[in-house]
Amino acid sequence: MKITSSSTGIPEIRDATPAAGNSADSGAAGRTVAAAAPAAPSAPLQSAVMQPAQEALAAMPDIDAERVADIKAALAEGKINFDAGKLAGLIRRYHGGRG
Repeated sequence: MKITSSSTGIPEIRDATPAAGNSADSGAAGRTVAAAAPAAPSAPLQSAVMQPAQEALAAMPDIDAERVADIKAALAEGKINFDAGKLAGLIRRYHGGRG
């Protein structure tokens, strides 16, 4: 099988090998098939419901530094229990291992 570019910009797939059996098959060898054109990029979602949510999300920071500091302090003070073995087991189970 050979893929070549055409003048239309759509790649063509060419069967370069003769069909098994005999070389005088029904013309399958050398037949050209045009690949499907790539899908056009979808337009951004502009619904009235999603627009405010998208704007609010864009205005938020990537990381809530205050929340991270609160969690670190709670861990340091012993207010939050942390079991590294349990976390490792959950990660292993999530990624397909047995935990």
